[in-house]
Amino acid sequence: MTLSPDQVAAFRQHGYLAVPAFFDPRETAALQADIARLQRNGFLRNVATAGDGQTASTTKANLQLCPANFYSTLIRAVPFAPKVTAAVTRLLGGPDITLHLDQIFLKPGRTGMGTAWHQDNAYFRIPSPLRGTAMWIAIHDATIANGALSIIPDAWENPLPHERDGNSNHHIRCFPDESRAQAIELAAGSVIFFCYGTPHCTGDNTTDRERAGLAFHFLCDDQTDESFYTTGRIGNPRPRLTGARASGGFEEYGATIAGTWEREVAQTLAGPTERP
Repeated sequence: MTLSPDQVAAFRQHGYLAVPAFFDPRETAALQADIARLQRNGFLRNVATAGDGQTASTTKANLQLCPANFYSTLIRAVPFAPKVTAAVTRLLGGPDITLHLDQIFLKPGRTGMGTAWHQDNAYFRIPSPLRGTAMWIAIHDATIANGALSIIPDAWENPLPHERDGNSNHHIRCFPDESRAQAIELAAGSVIFFCYGTPHCTGDNTTDRERAGLAFHFLCDDQTDESFYTTGRIGNPRPRLTGARASGGFEEYGATIAGTWEREVAQTLAGPTERP
């Protein structure tokens, strides 16, 4: 998987890039199985509230796990997959790339609630929003009916005011001009990259089947300082993926993660009885 110069140019101009079939059917099946395991074991929690930002909703569900890498060696391996590291490095320009955060959102059928409009940089506040990107993976087919991601292109340079989202126990939201909004429908295994300044949201799931997305956030080392890597990171390491200080994950996890993606996919598909 190599991104073309035109794809890189489109990302840097418009603030996003959709890439169909980024993960093959086998990789996608492994991600689906592992997220089903996490859901089955109760690791995803409902962050939807009844409009006051505190009271848990009894009618809507927006299930989240953040970070997810602590609970899944497969998810932990995704950023180290060569095609992921290569794509992110091409889009951001490198040279030193770090995994910032990962998280799962799962919207159950009929009751699944979307995430309101926001810009990631309202949370992260890096100096140059084009030097950070999300990689949002469609775990299941993402359609308008089940709440696919929507973005506003060419808006990444304009920070918007944000406020607390009353429908979530911790999210914030903004109110952009939605006249240019685009819903990005994606088949399972496809991804959309969007920079930290791009306004985006997801809709409600009005179908009978659940729909999940797995999101990773990456940034360039020049957007932060040493405290980013050392302060309050228990349970959420921030591994350096490229550059002179990258250790393949050993420095952050105590084990080498680079080179394990294919093995993790095979082990996940084989099932727990095949694991050592």
